[in-house]
Amino acid sequence: MARKALFIEYDYCTGCHACEVACKQEHNYDGGRCGIKVEEVVTVGTKESDVNVSFMPYTTRFCDLCAQRTAGGEAPACVKHCQSRCMAYGDVAAMAKMMEKTPKSAIFSPQ
Repeated sequence: MARKALFIEYDYCTGCHACEVACKQEHNYDGGRCGIKVEEVVTVGTKESDVNVSFMPYTTRFCDLCAQRTAGGEAPACVKHCQSRCMAYGDVAAMAKMMEKTPKSAIFSPQ
């Protein structure tokens, strides 16, 4: 069986946190526990008007790529519910090819 991975393209994340909500609901997590988090990153340039806000989804130690869902042929909850479609799930090789074309991206594979 091919190794699976989660692909995240950072340029298109809007910071909606739907991935976090979906993860918490899928795993019945409470409090601060979650398999994926979205952080807001604010950078300020030389002028006060040069402000950039980016959102960075990242996996935590609790991410198991929704093992029960993926074993049944479904996508992880975060991928299914991502409103900006900046996440994908599949074979590591396919995700690596996507990453070659996407400079601001990351691949996560827990195995």
